[in-house]
Amino acid sequence: MGLLAFTWPLLVRPESTLSGTTQAPLVFALLLPVVIAVALSQLTGQGMDVKALAVLGVLSALGAVLRPLGAGVAGLEGVLFLVVLGGRVFGPGFGFVLGTTTLFSSALLTAGVGPWLPFQMLAAGFVGLGAGLLPGLRGRAEVALLAGYAVVSSFAYGALMDLSFWPFTLGNETALSYSPGASVGENLHRFWLYNLATAMGWNAGRALANALLVLVAGPAVLAVLRRAARRARFT
Repeated sequence: MGLLAFTWPLLVRPESTLSGTTQAPLVFALLLPVVIAVALSQLTGQGMDVKALAVLGVLSALGAVLRPLGAGVAGLEGVLFLVVLGGRVFGPGFGFVLGTTTLFSSALLTAGVGPWLPFQMLAAGFVGLGAGLLPGLRGRAEVALLAGYAVVSSFAYGALMDLSFWPFTLGNETALSYSPGASVGENLHRFWLYNLATAMGWNAGRALANALLVLVAGPAVLAVLRRAARRARFT
């Protein structure tokens, strides 16, 4: 459902019509029950206890505070750094919930609530989920893996966010515009041209910031999170 919320312009028929103002509330209404269901399944399935739930709250709050410190300066925002490490240590379900709650709490903190919010929550949730599915490495190999994943996921996050509003930003007259009657391949080509022209610098800044944070602070943060996981009896 989350991927369809982003990719519907590539799949719907030309006569279909959706707008950003009507689509976002529907996505938000579908997203919240999914997040609650994932959290409850982790609790009832003994994947985590109330201590781990408290860790989720602390990490979400830290991410909410961390995000405004870099946002707006060439894309240098490190909010995905904690999402990646949290998903890595606590697993894909925890990572998905952490991504959504971090972006939601930061939006409340910075008055950033708008039609873009449910898409930001979903995209960050995908980042945390993917981090929890990475191969089980340790030491320097793990840090290098997470830094590389931070780069890839930062670009993927930016591409998904661009795709969420791309159909509404331009008319149908340019080579970068969404064309309702075009094929999937042609619209993908138009979208990547649009992404390269308008957002690649911002996405590169986000990727650089998160990769550097993983390389510099990642080992220490991983050790702290794993200690918390052991004390919370997180399985």
